[in-house]
Amino acid sequence: MKGLLVVNNFISGEKFSGIYNMLLCSAEKAEIELSVMKTGEILHNLDFVRKLECDFVLFWDKDVLLAKMLESCGFRVFNSADAIFCCDNKAYTALVLQKNGVPTPQTFTAPLTYEAFGYSDKAFLKNITAETGYPVVVKELYGSFGQQVSLVENEEELFSLSESLGSKGFLLQRFVETSFGKDLRINVVGNRVVCSMLRFSVNGDFRSNISNGGKMQRYEPDEAQKRIAVDACRALGLDFAGVDILFGENSEPLVCEVNSNPHFKSSLECTGIDMSLEILRYIKEKVETE
Repeated sequence: MKGLLVVNNFISGEKFSGIYNMLLCSAEKAEIELSVMKTGEILHNLDFVRKLECDFVLFWDKDVLLAKMLESCGFRVFNSADAIFCCDNKAYTALVLQKNGVPTPQTFTAPLTYEAFGYSDKAFLKNITAETGYPVVVKELYGSFGQQVSLVENEEELFSLSESLGSKGFLLQRFVETSFGKDLRINVVGNRVVCSMLRFSVNGDFRSNISNGGKMQRYEPDEAQKRIAVDACRALGLDFAGVDILFGENSEPLVCEVNSNPHFKSSLECTGIDMSLEILRYIKEKVETE
């Protein structure tokens, strides 16, 4: 069986190359011939895309247009273009989860604006925070590793932040105080929980991301936490994902974010379970049976 691992043309560094190498090693263990191509090495044109030779594509990027091209040419793409699109845009993630009854923090999306205008009229912010109260979580629609997420304490801070965003889209979420500085990362493959870890801040940050200095420990989720992680993946049409879950009131699980290309190296270090091998074994079974 031959597969193609598609990765971003411009991103570099050990954080990403380490993931790619893990996937290649796991493909060998699963007896899959997996080769790597950068998105810039594939001509973005249907006549050229259809000339690629492989049984499946493992799409480790967010270039949704290219993923759509691959699907249009009949390639089985993991994860699908639609799933990647919904996970990449936090507003769409929240919309799909809410539509499918998956519990999330109360979420409001800023209305569309344009570069020449920005968020000049801030009445909508007053209306939203009348519902959420302060502090309120503000997230840019695109971003990773918690870098584009802020906890805003008051109206002055919120107005200032909206000015600094220019025309970038963002959303506001009710702050889940009971999950301050901690969350769960539950890794799901084929609608099955394969490993989980508790992430927690040790520096007073409300975010728990490992890349922001957070720590981790192995964690056995309860049935409700497992169910909501799998439900989120089903709703978004994901073959595999890393699902971040908050601790709501009375320990109610709430889906915070869903990652279609999870950085699972930390999960391996914490749990000893190699998600890359789980992914490649799952893909092999799907391709052989579909």
